[in-house]
Amino acid sequence: MAYYGTNGYGDDAMDTESSGPKVTVREVESGRCDFVLQNCPLALANSLRRVMLAEIPTIAIDLVEVESNSSVLPDEFLAHRLGLIPLNSMNVASGLQYTRECGNCDDHCEQCSVTLRLHVKCSSPENLLVFAKDLIMVDGRTDDIGKPVIRDSAGNGPLLAKLRNGQELKLSCIAKKGIAKEHAKWAPSAAIGFEYDPNNKLRHVDYWYEVDAKDEWPVNQKNAEWESEETAADFTFNPDAQPSAFFFDLEATGVLEPDEIVHQGVDVLQKKLAEIINGLTRSDEGMNGGMSPDGYEPAPAEDDYAYGRGGTTPYGATAYGQNGYGGY
Repeated sequence: MAYYGTNGYGDDAMDTESSGPKVTVREVESGRCDFVLQNCPLALANSLRRVMLAEIPTIAIDLVEVESNSSVLPDEFLAHRLGLIPLNSMNVASGLQYTRECGNCDDHCEQCSVTLRLHVKCSSPENLLVFAKDLIMVDGRTDDIGKPVIRDSAGNGPLLAKLRNGQELKLSCIAKKGIAKEHAKWAPSAAIGFEYDPNNKLRHVDYWYEVDAKDEWPVNQKNAEWESEETAADFTFNPDAQPSAFFFDLEATGVLEPDEIVHQGVDVLQKKLAEIINGLTRSDEGMNGGMSPDGYEPAPAEDDYAYGRGGTTPYGATAYGQNGYGGY
């Protein structure tokens, strides 16, 4: 049953020691995770969803140096396909720096990037298929950061190109750390299903229908079973009710495990909130501190000219004219 409101499950009182957010995992697969988040407001649940979509750091190919390309694919098209290859991003958050924050280089180095090379040439009458497995890491890293993720039964990975007899591909790829806010290739999750109040007792959704809303908008029974009796379809509407059961269905791209995406999403959200709290609770700065709009100029003395007091300027007039009222 899903926690709803502030009085616990049904007639049971809420334990104050476990009143924080609660996560219940319902299904886990290699690339998918289905879980329920309870005991938290809608804003927090939606913030976690947005963070898991776009703000978890991963690694992806960002620069491609083409030395030879005699295939039918243009360089730009090939670079785009390379950028979308999933690369192992486990421990990227702590094991790799952002290039823009790296103090050891101006473009890329071993501290902020991973180098992969591809060199294939078709020398047979049959077409040669080029896969992600043909990308070779040259940095000698031992943590596998930046290694192409291969999960198909054949062990090939995504298809990159097809070469005919005599055609050649030779290029170097620079993979960098980033987030999906910058580009979708850094997204750790392909999609995140998000739902609350499956019976629509809160009336947050106004269904458009032609004949019968129940037939045209079927209820997810799996999620509806988690709801309490207060959210049943025939229960009295309560305008003050708040949702506290949120259903997530997360599908990963392969760069991170689904549970790791959730863990890092919580971690990123905590850091963002900590930065806000730190900015609001600084005690070493007064009214004219560094965060104040007047922080770049000292507070005016009593005898000095100040805006709003009509004092005399160095040119003999007040801030509002000759007589302090714009000259009128």
